[in-house]
Amino acid sequence: MSRISVRGFAVASATAVTTVGAVVGVASGSSAAADDNNFEATAADTTLLADIPAGQQAQVQTASLTQQADAQASAADAAAKKSVEEAARIQAAKDAQTKKQAAEAKLEQERQEKQDKKDAAERASRSEVRSASTFATKSSYTVAEVQAMARQMVPADQFQCFSNIVNHESTWNYQASNPSSGAYGLVQALPGSKMASAGADWQTNPATQIKWGLSYMDGRYGSPCGAWSFWQANHWY
Repeated sequence: MSRISVRGFAVASATAVTTVGAVVGVASGSSAAADDNNFEATAADTTLLADIPAGQQAQVQTASLTQQADAQASAADAAAKKSVEEAARIQAAKDAQTKKQAAEAKLEQERQEKQDKKDAAERASRSEVRSASTFATKSSYTVAEVQAMARQMVPADQFQCFSNIVNHESTWNYQASNPSSGAYGLVQALPGSKMASAGADWQTNPATQIKWGLSYMDGRYGSPCGAWSFWQANHWY
């Protein structure tokens, strides 16, 4: 019969426990009828157990290895589950960020498309108003007549801004001249001869001056209101 020394070995098999209890009882001179509680207390304090038959050794070793394998498998499963959950959390966060960016990009695109359509409509409106405006030539014009021309040539939503600039620059005097700078007309073109691009009668025809001034404001500032915003900040445009 084989012999084995066991120190602090966990016995999982009920049969092995019984056998070890019997052997310990013989080795210590105690009765084999000692109860299980006494056996467990004795086994816990024993540093060297008596002989265990070879067949029972295998049962004890198998039970211990099975417990270890189960514990390792359980730990591996928990780690794998945690890894999967973390990967899912990270992916969900990435997906949410991607959706958010796509939604923001779509909103910005829609906003830009609306703005482009609005700008195109305003440009078309201004061009139509200017090309449709024709006025009989007169030797002189009152302020009311000049303003009436402007209302027909400047888009309604831009007229107040245009009027604000003209008020500050010339008080609606189409013959206003600045002797020190050479600026001339309703919008005080500098030099006044610039307005020749809108018509040869730029010195005497308010409509020509309005046409040139509106074109200048649209080209440089996008609109009369854009020009007025700049004027308010700088007191020139």
